This record gives sequence, C-alpha cells and structure tokens, in this order.
Amino acid sequence: MDELRRFRRALTAWAAGGAEAGSAAALARELAGGVRTIVLVEGNSDQVALEALATRHGRDLGAEGVAVVPLGGATNIGRFLDVCGPPGLGLPLAGLCDMGEERHFRRHLERVGLGSGLTHAGLEILGFHMCVADLEDELIRAVGAEGVRQVIDAQGETRPFHTFQGQPAQRERPLEHQLRRFMGTHSGRKALYAQALVAHLPPDRVPRPLERLLTHV
Repeated sequence: MDELRRFRRALTAWAAGGAEAGSAAALARELAGGVRTIVLVEGNSDQVALEALATRHGRDLGAEGVAVVPLGGATNIGRFLDVCGPPGLGLPLAGLCDMGEERHFRRHLERVGLGSGLTHAGLEILGFHMCVADLEDELIRAVGAEGVRQVIDAQGETRPFHTFQGQPAQRERPLEHQLRRFMGTHSGRKALYAQALVAHLPPDRVPRPLERLLTHV
C-alpha cells in the first residue's frame, strides 16, 4: 500500500474516532509530510472523477502530494475539518460537494476558522466547489443523454438500463433522471461511470466545478 493510501486510511480512522483514533492520528501526522493539499469530496465516485480528469490533463495528483479523501457523506465534513484543518494537521484544503450540502461545508469551514460569512463565491476562493445536484448530474449534462447511452453500451449495460427504464417508478421520468438514478442502483456503479464519463467528456464540456477544483489544486 503506497503512503498516500495509508494516509487516507489513517485520516478516515482518525476522523471516525473510537479506540483506533489515537494511533490513526499518529500515523496520519507521520505521513502528512508528503501531502501538499487535501481535497475533501463526498464519495468515492467524486474521487475517481477528479483523479481521472487529472490523468487526462497529464497530471498525477498522488505524485503531486494531493490527497483526494472521500468523506463518506457530506455531513461528515465537520469531523474531517477537525483533523485536516487548523485544529488538526493544518494542511491546505479544497473540496467538492453538492449544492444541497453547501450549508454543512460553510458552517464547519467557518467553525474551524477558515472563513467568516462565507458566500458561494467565498467558498470557491477557498477552493470548495459545488455541483448543482451532484457530480453524476453534472457529467450527464456535459456528455449529453445520447453520449451517456453510448457509455452505458460500452460498459455492456444496455440491457440492465432498459430493464431499469421499464420499472413503474421510472417509466414517466425524463431520460436524464433515469440515467442518473441508474448509476446509483448498484454498489460501485457510480465510480464506474464517473471514470467512464470523464473519459468521454469533450474537452470544452468539462463540468465547471470539476474543472475549477482541478485548477485550484
């Protein structure tokens, strides 16, 4: 296991608290010397998308000392800011979340001393960027519904998608909504399509929050 992965695991255990938090904190501090920036994202699919976009731009975030850390849900932002931010490691931070969760990020960033009266623009200056609904929605709009269908076909999932569309709860929904919901139906599917859709993105259609975040770090 490389040092950045060990760092991420130690950070997650430290933020979770419990009996292992002390040893995890000591390990995270030991490994933090190789970390330049921590990027806090809501889930694994966000991590996959950002790292895949970086690769498209010829960048290796790990080699640059950028640790992309999934929170396991936006409501965990407070715990991670306590261990990553001024109360803990004091490392430079950036992040990505859904607009509906912006209030959690703003409140805890202000609580740990990383801003006061933060606006949406103020969050972006700090390096925290917001997706309108979620990252899947951003990628679907950027690639376009027909492009997403091509990606689904390339993944060998056209039949499962058609079966999903035939479910009573989905039949009358817009195609874009069906595509977004389909990506969340199985464990690991969001991450699979995050990588596949980033690979399919036209160069001039990269979602703004993803592009701005990568530029920031």
